[in-house]
Amino acid sequence: MKNKKNVIYAMIAPLIVVGGFVFANREIKNETKPSPRPLSIADKKARLDERKKWEASPDGIRYKEWEVSPAGKKVHASHDKIRNYIKEFANMEAVVTSVTFQRTGLNSSGSKWLIVQIGGEEYMMQFSPQDFKQLNGLKVNDKIIVKSRSAGYSPNHPYLIISGDYIEQNNKVLFKRDFSKNNGC
Repeated sequence: MKNKKNVIYAMIAPLIVVGGFVFANREIKNETKPSPRPLSIADKKARLDERKKWEASPDGIRYKEWEVSPAGKKVHASHDKIRNYIKEFANMEAVVTSVTFQRTGLNSSGSKWLIVQIGGEEYMMQFSPQDFKQLNGLKVNDKIIVKSRSAGYSPNHPYLIISGDYIEQNNKVLFKRDFSKNNGC
């Protein structure tokens, strides 16, 4: 009987020791994570002052007017429809509606735009001419899968601008943004 107790103790003791190390290691890792430093009152005030200054500028006034206009409300509503997909970096089924969109008054050698429809709403994706070469095979009405990490508003654009971070067609990756460049931007 005494030998059975010793064997059981011999089997349980290493489990307790290993469990202690695992728990201690987890605690150390949690402690070494840099905690986000809350903004000081002065920093918050400075940011608020900068924002108020911008809102009072001609660009800020124009943006605020656009935001409450029907066009601005439509763009914000389209963002609401895909917000969770962006947050989760999830697949969005899209249909290409334009591969030749040009903003008026700009030279054609600049940024290239892909316009897609997702869930009945139009969205824009901007690419450098080099990146757009990977999408040259796309045509209007092509079905693609899009993943995006962010979206942006602009009163100068008719649709919400989403980042085209990943584009796939027929299970083939056409474009995948390299985040190791430009510090992940």
